[in-house]
Amino acid sequence: MRFLVIGLGSMGKRRVRNLQALGYRDVAGFDLRADRREEARVKYGITVYEDVEQGISGHRPDALVISTSPAHHMTYAWRGLDLSLPCFIEASVVDADRILALSEAAEKKNVVFAPSCTMRYFPGPKLVKRLLAERVIGKPLSVHYHTGQYLPDWHPWEKIEDFYVSDRATGGCREIVPFELTWLDDVFGDSEALACVKGKLTDMPADIDDIYYCLLRYPGGVLANVTVDVISRPVATRELRILGSAGELVMSADDNCVRYTSGLNTEWTKIDLGGGTVESGYINPEEPYIAEMSDFITSVREADQSLFPNSLKDDWRVLQTLYSLEKLAETVN
Repeated sequence: MRFLVIGLGSMGKRRVRNLQALGYRDVAGFDLRADRREEARVKYGITVYEDVEQGISGHRPDALVISTSPAHHMTYAWRGLDLSLPCFIEASVVDADRILALSEAAEKKNVVFAPSCTMRYFPGPKLVKRLLAERVIGKPLSVHYHTGQYLPDWHPWEKIEDFYVSDRATGGCREIVPFELTWLDDVFGDSEALACVKGKLTDMPADIDDIYYCLLRYPGGVLANVTVDVISRPVATRELRILGSAGELVMSADDNCVRYTSGLNTEWTKIDLGGGTVESGYINPEEPYIAEMSDFITSVREADQSLFPNSLKDDWRVLQTLYSLEKLAETVN
């Protein structure tokens, strides 16, 4: 298979590595910035293009990997549909109506579109989902989840003013809410927005909200208190605590483990989450991203959308929750 990676920033370069790790060598890249094109060419030995149409006609890809900023995802995805090219798309936060329309059009043409859901491939969320399915803590009742990372640490090599996370529509904190809901909804079901408070607490040079407090309800009456921020420093935060009818389950990035206790047992059963291969300049290991890309390729090869665990319609539903939360926040702020 031949791939064209559209956007050669941090995620685009990661996707090039993913494809090469899976043994694919017919990989080319497109980016408007000459410095990014040159870096990808030198680091990964790929052919690069300064014009996307030149990349499509010159490289003749079998699939597109769209790793631009979220504001441009749908532009390239719809172009992919025009050409009947399957597309992998990074997590989106805008253009919900165009996402839904694309979903319906892609279904009619039977073209695979795979919106990213990387957190579902991380060992912590995978283990949490399995343990809850095994009912190790009985029926889930209440969820407390906090995730955060200091925004300037995302791309320490550039100013946040030069990065899409400083734009209000695609702001870092706003983007992470649906990113996290994608895996939380996979575990607990479709989320219902109940309340939200958001705002800017820091003096970061960006007109964005840097914290979201979200109250959600899941099927079966499960209540979830989800906090997302881009102010956690000096280390990132990821802490999940689930209270169940027969016990308690915790996922902790600080301890790199999932632990649970249930029944009359007051001792914790602890499961280490292991490590992974972390590329220089990155925070998260490569393996979940490689596994996600592998599932996309399998889905494309089999021409079967169902072989990828996330869909454009799923993304649209998650964005509806985000928009509902933000509307609720207006009544508070």
